[in-house]
Amino acid sequence: MEGAEVLLQIAIILAGARLAGEIAMHLGAPSVIGELLVGVLLGPSQLGWIHPSELLRLLADIGIILLLFQVGLETNIRRLTETGTEAGVVAVGGVVIPMLGSFLLCRYAFDMSLLISLFVGGAMTATSIGVTVRILRDVGRDDSREGQIVLGAAVLDDVLGVLVLAFLFQMSVAHDVGYGGLLNLLAFIGLFFIVSPIVAELASAVISRYGHVTELPGLVATLIVSLVLFFAWIAHAVGAPELLGGFVVGLALSRQFFLPFGEKMAPDAAFTRQVRREMRPIVQLFTPIFFVGVGLSLDLRMINWDSPFVWLFSFSLAVVAIGGKVLAGHLLRGEPRLVRQAVGMAMVPRAEVGLIFAELGRSAGALDGEVYAAVVLVIAYTTVFAPFWLKLFYRRFGGHAALSRPP
Repeated sequence: MEGAEVLLQIAIILAGARLAGEIAMHLGAPSVIGELLVGVLLGPSQLGWIHPSELLRLLADIGIILLLFQVGLETNIRRLTETGTEAGVVAVGGVVIPMLGSFLLCRYAFDMSLLISLFVGGAMTATSIGVTVRILRDVGRDDSREGQIVLGAAVLDDVLGVLVLAFLFQMSVAHDVGYGGLLNLLAFIGLFFIVSPIVAELASAVISRYGHVTELPGLVATLIVSLVLFFAWIAHAVGAPELLGGFVVGLALSRQFFLPFGEKMAPDAAFTRQVRREMRPIVQLFTPIFFVGVGLSLDLRMINWDSPFVWLFSFSLAVVAIGGKVLAGHLLRGEPRLVRQAVGMAMVPRAEVGLIFAELGRSAGALDGEVYAAVVLVIAYTTVFAPFWLKLFYRRFGGHAALSRPP
């Protein structure tokens, strides 16, 4: 492929993703849906202007790593402790119930292999913090009782989801369900427990000492991107997915975790804000390439839409995916029914986290065309419709006394 053609493709992807994201948000849907649809439009499914290439896949991989870095950076474990055991109950239930239900559906109702069933189940686990926070803010409920439970649960939900993703990636690479990948994953997590507080302290010290002295701009961005890519390389070296490296660097630099040595580290809010401020443009530059890439890899022409499998499977999976999160909210026995319902509904959107699962499963060879398309459709269902039904819920029940309790 000619270098000039690649430049044109990247320009079209970035501009198209931005425009589609703006339109999607104007219509009340998350921007990720617009970016996904741009990929479908530009790719082999429709116009055929852009086809996945090695360079685009590399840029998309960097986008995934940086996206997981941002997820880790915005993960506040202290928020989870502030909401007590309720957030933990919702988070664990919101991971176990959809994953188990989706696994049983794939394995026994549709007779899929063990690895495919696990990957589809894994794609239904994590909740999108970004979409959920935006919905709660739109309806003015982010500081409510149920809002605090949801945000606390979403923190643990993402952590568990990333760990499940890493383990499934190990199995897909090894083409076996064994313990070797789990041991590698646990080794990397152990290394993170030891090294990450030191990394955070050193990064903070270097930026604080030299940030106001150097005449070259961009010290924070250069240092953080280097750390993210280095930890991604370490993750790959121990057999874990590279994106796990980005996640743990973000978690370490958030300085909001409880680890060995971490108790002695006072949270540095100014440092974390500086990292977020200077890294945000870089993350926003690369992550749309990943979501557009998901759309590019989704060749809808290769799918037999006349086959009842795609429709029956996607509909059944959507019922399990939505019902599993709602059911997890109803595990809160000490809360009023409306609070439990609101918590479960707010946990439904998958968005970027689910798409990462699906794309990693496809690239690892675990998900074929029709299953991959059905999973992406379900993720789109949960992401597009969740904001609308939650707004309708609060429009009808928002004034009820059960939803007016202080957090």
